Amino acid sequence: MEKLRLRFAPSPTGALHIGGVRTALYNYLLAKKHGGAFILRIEDTDQARFVPGAEAYIKEALEWFGLVPDEGPGYGGDHGPYRQSERKEQYRKYTTQLIESGRAYYAFDTPEELAAQREKEPNFKYDGRVRMQMKNSLTLSGEEVERALSEGVSYVIRLKAPENETVNFQDIVRGQVAFDSNELDDKVLLKADGMPTYHMANVVDDYLMEITHVIRGEEWLSSTAHHVLLYRSLGWESQMPAFAHLPLILRPDGKGKLSKRDGARFGFPVFPLAWKGKTEEDSFTGFREYGFLPDAAINFLALLGWNPGTEQELFSLDELVEAFSVERINKSGTRFDIDKAKWFNQQYIIKADAGDLLEKVRPIIAAHGYEPGDDFLLGFIGLMQERAITLDDFWENGYFFFEKPREYDTKVIQKRWDPERKGLFDELADQLDTLENYTADQIKAQTEAFINDKGLKFGEVLPMLRLGAAGTMKGPAIFEMMELLGKEETSRRLRQAFAFFDQIKLESN
Repeated sequence: MEKLRLRFAPSPTGALHIGGVRTALYNYLLAKKHGGAFILRIEDTDQARFVPGAEAYIKEALEWFGLVPDEGPGYGGDHGPYRQSERKEQYRKYTTQLIESGRAYYAFDTPEELAAQREKEPNFKYDGRVRMQMKNSLTLSGEEVERALSEGVSYVIRLKAPENETVNFQDIVRGQVAFDSNELDDKVLLKADGMPTYHMANVVDDYLMEITHVIRGEEWLSSTAHHVLLYRSLGWESQMPAFAHLPLILRPDGKGKLSKRDGARFGFPVFPLAWKGKTEEDSFTGFREYGFLPDAAINFLALLGWNPGTEQELFSLDELVEAFSVERINKSGTRFDIDKAKWFNQQYIIKADAGDLLEKVRPIIAAHGYEPGDDFLLGFIGLMQERAITLDDFWENGYFFFEKPREYDTKVIQKRWDPERKGLFDELADQLDTLENYTADQIKAQTEAFINDKGLKFGEVLPMLRLGAAGTMKGPAIFEMMELLGKEETSRRLRQAFAFFDQIKLESN
């Protein structure tokens, strides 16, 4: 098999949508499975929509996910430059070739004239039916065309779609696809500002960069007919890449394509990283800031439109490379299920080594003003891993490891606290204070001995210890929690809590 070369070619017009990351992922997986190259190409020909910082965002997002390009801007490679704005001469060269072969033509219609046509005919399409009624090099004399060009009259170059032909190609995902050429419009190839359109630039670049496979969203399926025509017209049909058009990622309710606005609507991220736009409406949170691990997000995205054909759900990136097959990509759209994404994240947090989570959890704790040592933080992570769905849950569900409980579960106090036994609990606290080795095992042994000696039940004592230490009945094992908090902090919390429980109970009576 020839060496596969696949590209991810986003436009730097803002934050990269999570659907774009899935496209990048599938390109990456297929390239790596066959020892090929994964290429990043920046399609920045639409200067009006260019957004500063967007290219850096794209690169940071790919690197966060571990999808590091083999070639691209900043990554090196022998097929550059990898920004289309730096390749203008190539596009002009090949549009001139199309003009000379009669496969394309100059169109001098002004924006006002085109607007007038659309006013008369709402479904106006610049195609074989109307091209001979317009102002272009097909209807003007050679002299008129030369004069217009020499005088600098604004023009675009359009592809001349053939008549009465069937344009077909084999799509790896969708099978045989065919278009009636009479239904195709004469796409603009070179714009009035001298920049190519997506159609011209991506075909030229894919050819020159020796791209073997094009995996992209299904919204580009209808444009592929024009791309096939360009390959034919430029004499490159034998080098045309294989196409695979991905299914849509749908909203959770299944009603339409997941858009960048749906994150705010449904309350979850639809971008890999946070993006700060000019307005609040154009600013978004990201999977990273939401508390997702990159491996979990990649695993979720891989299965959002692809089926491995087995019951396996958890895949490392290397395992995804090994298992991936374009032929197993679904044809129909897939709903975006944030609960499933969270499940993946929870599984990855649970199975992660606490040391690997250390630097991810540290800034979350630091953001609340606490900077614990590594040993304490590692112990905390170990106790909280199974109780965290996102990284933020380490703080939300375990803040009491760093500061005293903000409140106590009064329902439990009302139900379980007996003021007549306060002296017994103070005595237990005294005994625990005498332990030389304040470990979970020693705390447990001392507590069990006390319960048996006093004729108490575990259900009468342990909930009060947990409530006193954490303020809630939720959390990790009480004795491990007490060990990590340490003797001094635990003793202070228990004594304050027991006094408070007494006050609450007495006031309620």
